[in-house]
Amino acid sequence: MNKSRRQALALTLAATAAFAAAPSWAQAWPSKPITLVVAYPAGGDTDALARLFAEKLSTRVGQPVVVDNRPGASGVIGSSFVAKAPADGYTLLVAPSTFSIAQIVLKTGSGSGYDVVNGFTPIIQTAMMPLFVVSGPASGAKTLKEMVNTAKSSQALSYASPGSGSPMHILGEMFNKSAGLGIKHVPYKGVAPAINDVLGGHVPLTVVTYGPIAPYLPGGKLVPLAVADRARSPLAPNVPTLAELGYKDVEVVAWNGIFAPKGLSPEIVKTLNAHFNEILKMPDVVSKMAVLGALPLGGTPETLAKTNAADFERFGRVIKELGIQAD
Repeated sequence: MNKSRRQALALTLAATAAFAAAPSWAQAWPSKPITLVVAYPAGGDTDALARLFAEKLSTRVGQPVVVDNRPGASGVIGSSFVAKAPADGYTLLVAPSTFSIAQIVLKTGSGSGYDVVNGFTPIIQTAMMPLFVVSGPASGAKTLKEMVNTAKSSQALSYASPGSGSPMHILGEMFNKSAGLGIKHVPYKGVAPAINDVLGGHVPLTVVTYGPIAPYLPGGKLVPLAVADRARSPLAPNVPTLAELGYKDVEVVAWNGIFAPKGLSPEIVKTLNAHFNEILKMPDVVSKMAVLGALPLGGTPETLAKTNAADFERFGRVIKELGIQAD
């Protein structure tokens, strides 16, 4: 065998060995169903978003995409499950912004063992969900000023949230501090029961995303008094921000993002990010998200990483300062 043939054979054998040794994702990903883990019960906003994304992602990748609800411990159980899963692109976490703070607000150690900032691979920030301060029939307030004046009088007020330690609870206590008020927090097990009791006049106020209150706005059963974002929301452009009304230090925005176990290959991260960015541009996805009170975001994995780390640091300080805890 001459020298040139020996060199050609050596190159062929080396290429074959390299391909055989390559990880399975490099040969064919995805080659089996993908699971989107939701660390909360079925029926909530995060679950609805996950099911919407699952349908669209399945069509794009040609594999089933299933939603797996693993609720408990303010989302820690589901997050812990994903943190321990193989980093192969087949298990992803669809997480609300409580992901950043869940371990901080728990009364006792979760025992989860995961690092919320460095223990996952960020994929994409899918949505933002502005939070609104809302007045119900028992309040009678049509403006934030009226509500504040009532709270400062002898009449005691309370506000409902979907749970202790939630972004809504944090916003309520931040507003209490900024306004010098003592509006009592009434936690519920989810958005629906909180809204129902406000509609029924059992609790005067609530803090919630836009989707659940939208059906009750035209008839005036619920009145949005302010939004806790830096700018007015396109979902309700006539509602002023808390900053406009003089509470410049009160800003809390709920968001949703998708994470994978730590160590996911950059190639799969890039592919997933591209798919979700395209999904978030689809008109039917945008309209369905609006019904949920969610605005599509998209962007790079680095954007989600920065948002998550910033919330962990900022709200970690707020939670400790205000003594906020989950049930």
